[in-house]
Amino acid sequence: MSRSKIIFISILLSGSLTAAFAISFLSGVSVIAQNNNAFPKEGEKTTTRETIVTGGHGNGYNTIRTTGDVLDSINADERTDLTIDPMKYLREFNYGRVSTTENGTTLREFTIIAQDKNLEVSPGVFMDAWTFNGTIPGPTIRATEGDLVKIKFINNGSKPHTMHFHGIHQSHMDGVFEIIAPGGSFTYEFTAEPFGLFLYHCHMQPLEEHISKGLYGVYIVDPKSPRPPADEMVMMMNGYDNDFDTENNFYTVNGIPNYYMHHPIQIEKDKLIRVYLVNILEFDQINNFHLHANLFQLYRTGTSLTPNEYTDMVTFSQGERAILEFSYKYPGPYMFHAHKTEFAEKGWTGLFLVKEDQSEPDVTAFTKGEKAVYPPEISNNTFTTQTKPKDSQSTVVSYGEASQGGS
Repeated sequence: MSRSKIIFISILLSGSLTAAFAISFLSGVSVIAQNNNAFPKEGEKTTTRETIVTGGHGNGYNTIRTTGDVLDSINADERTDLTIDPMKYLREFNYGRVSTTENGTTLREFTIIAQDKNLEVSPGVFMDAWTFNGTIPGPTIRATEGDLVKIKFINNGSKPHTMHFHGIHQSHMDGVFEIIAPGGSFTYEFTAEPFGLFLYHCHMQPLEEHISKGLYGVYIVDPKSPRPPADEMVMMMNGYDNDFDTENNFYTVNGIPNYYMHHPIQIEKDKLIRVYLVNILEFDQINNFHLHANLFQLYRTGTSLTPNEYTDMVTFSQGERAILEFSYKYPGPYMFHAHKTEFAEKGWTGLFLVKEDQSEPDVTAFTKGEKAVYPPEISNNTFTTQTKPKDSQSTVVSYGEASQGGS
């Protein structure tokens, strides 16, 4: 046999052995992944648990297969209790019962009720929450700079509570020293100043418990000369510690994990979008917001009409907030999410669905709620609301593939 033939046969044998070893190795890896146990004990039976997961924040958003327990709600919003309604909350602004004082000042009166409530915060996951007006977050309170604001606070909960508003006001209206016992009430009264984006929350000790259980909301003070017309929306970044270990199990924007992934926020191409973004997240030091395929003008705290930065990401500590303004040039689905991977994969992620034309009016600061319909749940009609019809958000999109369904 010639030398060249011997070399050729040796190469073939070497290649065959390498291929056989690779197949054997990959098979072993597959078994390890399926059984969640790389080294089962001798004689021990192993079982394969395989879970189908749709989506996730990684390379692509197709259906994948994984093993083990997957604690998320990314596949569908299958809650039985729909008290927390992120789509309704998104564009709902409460302007109060409006009247004019003798000196011509606009008076806005609100009623806020603290109550204990068992809420479904993710499909099949219930939480004994403390709420303002029965849901998380509490209602978005809105006024104009210089308005007189009166808030009748009623504590129907089982613990003492208060309402602390960020902004400028007198000490005895600060929601720190006037502790409201269960069954009690207190009226907060102050002038809305300065203009900007603020928040309110309970200030009882232990503060982390009262906030993590849901006692917070957004407070907007518009400038006397309104901002330009825009499609306006509120986003409150929060989380839930469901096993009481001071570590969050879920992260959300507006109260339900992954909600806007399967109920995308519909917006119009080339239309100005204004997001009032607030971080109330407890237990974690920071939270953030990243917008895909776009940048936004950032107005920190909303107290200036001049933007601070043009960016696609902003990071907050608890209580920080900003107004974001942007528009999309191209139609299609675009993601927004926390750029902290753990937060995104535990629920803090969503989609904007940019459409050519929605044929819907703006939700702006021009209408102050004077002629709005009072919601029935507040018996003394102290709330007015302005919101887009829920039917306008009835398209359900699963990672870019559209299908019709209710929201």
